[in-house]
Amino acid sequence: MTTVSDMVELARTPVVLEVPATVGALGEIASFVLRLAGRAGLDKGAAYRLRLAVDELATNIVMHGYRGGDGRITVRGRSGPGGVQIAIEDAAPAFDPVEGRLPPAPGVAPEDRRIGGLGIHLALTSVDEFSYAHRDGRNISTLTVKAHHGGNRA
Repeated sequence: MTTVSDMVELARTPVVLEVPATVGALGEIASFVLRLAGRAGLDKGAAYRLRLAVDELATNIVMHGYRGGDGRITVRGRSGPGGVQIAIEDAAPAFDPVEGRLPPAPGVAPEDRRIGGLGIHLALTSVDEFSYAHRDGRNISTLTVKAHHGGNRA
């Protein structure tokens, strides 16, 4: 089976950004992602979806992973004519975003829903491919957004 990653032509050498796990660093991460999206020629919608997903995951690392304590976030990005792939790494306690997401509950009033998890659900469904691994004490979330040439994606 061919995955999106197999189809996306990406730069062989990733660019790396390492920042403290603070709310103040989120803007730097967003700028980094948008530069990669621009380099790959992603349309505004695809660039926005990627930035939103990375921002949601990075915010969760800062707020829930490190819980305001000292920590670092490493963001590795590859971009090419086929799209952008971003890997976000941290050394906070293991957390698989797929397990933590909470799809919207149909028929349940918003005020009656469990708090949390919806942002992760929206982030993961806004990218073309997502994977998670926990290796050597590090969480590694990888997101891929393809460049859609010659057509609009809703």
